[in-house]
Amino acid sequence: MKTTHPTPSRVDLTCTRVLAALLERLDRSTVVVDAQQYQSVVRRLADALEQAEPGADMDAVLTQFPAASDLYENLHYIQAGLCRSPLDPALAAEMQAREWITRAQARG
Repeated sequence: MKTTHPTPSRVDLTCTRVLAALLERLDRSTVVVDAQQYQSVVRRLADALEQAEPGADMDAVLTQFPAASDLYENLHYIQAGLCRSPLDPALAAEMQAREWITRAQARG
């Protein structure tokens, strides 16, 4: 009799973590990074992020690796906007931009 084992629905985040760490290293590198290598890592990480299920494990990866978090946010921008960006700095930047626009309009 053949025994079958159910395939887990959750994608293992090990590969995602490794790619996220690699992207972080490339982003912080003081040495010039090959563009094709960078793009390859981003594409593979984007694929891994698309396959990963949301949840505490995924949040932990995105919290640990800011570059991966930015990529995740960009991939899901249409559905969720800047869902992982802190609201206070974004709001402060918007208010400052409005102030500068108002000043520029007043000069003209």
